[in-house]
Amino acid sequence: MTETPAVPSPIVVVTGANGLVGAATVAALVDRGATVRAVVRRAGTAPTLPGVEERVGDFPDPAFAADVVAGATAVVTTVHPMGSPLAHQREVGVEGTPVIARAAAAAGVDRFLHVSTAAVYDRSPGVGDVDESSPLVGDDGGDYPVTKRDTDAALAEVHGITRVLVRPPAILGPGESSVWNTLRPSAVRDDERARHTVPEQTFSWVHVDDLARFVADVATGRVATGEEPGSGPVAGGCTPVNVAAAPATNRDYHAAVTSAVGVEPVWEEGQAWTGQIVSARAHAWGWTPQVTLDAALAELAEGLRGERNA
Repeated sequence: MTETPAVPSPIVVVTGANGLVGAATVAALVDRGATVRAVVRRAGTAPTLPGVEERVGDFPDPAFAADVVAGATAVVTTVHPMGSPLAHQREVGVEGTPVIARAAAAAGVDRFLHVSTAAVYDRSPGVGDVDESSPLVGDDGGDYPVTKRDTDAALAEVHGITRVLVRPPAILGPGESSVWNTLRPSAVRDDERARHTVPEQTFSWVHVDDLARFVADVATGRVATGEEPGSGPVAGGCTPVNVAAAPATNRDYHAAVTSAVGVEPVWEEGQAWTGQIVSARAHAWGWTPQVTLDAALAELAEGLRGERNA
């Protein structure tokens, strides 16, 4: 009897492997049988899971980038220094991320996934629903959205590799570096100005576990390439894809946070974006979010109450 040759496990490079999205992505990749090269800047900070190799270095360094992607089947980049000066954001994002993308293309890596953000879209009041063909923010859109917009554009110019721009909205999930589970609630607790919001404004969100599942499925080839974006990443092209969960509003999020940290929300009147981030493309690729809004907010509130009572 002729034995079927074993299919080698995917080898996936993940930058920012110790961050909220990076760590969750590493875990999802391990669950799918991948070998992971976890890129971090400080030794001893990568997830300690079977099949994970810690690689310490700076991915914008061409020599390190070429070394870490050699023999890999996919690369996932999750790093962005949100909140840092604009010049540093551009250095890491716009200038640095294409370095490892070009190294991956030169090494014959099959796929390059960049975790971008839905903040690249213009979501002004009255804009309506937003899909991957919607207008992007202008140059006055803020440091983070504009830098991510320009990083996406820079990656579109890297040829010779299939690129996927994953665009999540607010990412819920526990962790010290979690903006929406930790950092923003701390601001709401400590600063009265952070308690003000227009309750009807859309709160687009996704749970980090659902985002990581999607990224891992695409990175390991469980989502096949297609000839057009509706059926899968375009082979050799650069395909944006929105990844957002069920509809929610600022009232949902702020009510949960303020109650958990023991302050009162301040509801304001005003114009606000009330559309939705359309994720039909991700659904067509086989993705269905598993974490409900109620579960995500309950997890958030439980963590905040635990901190409050500690």
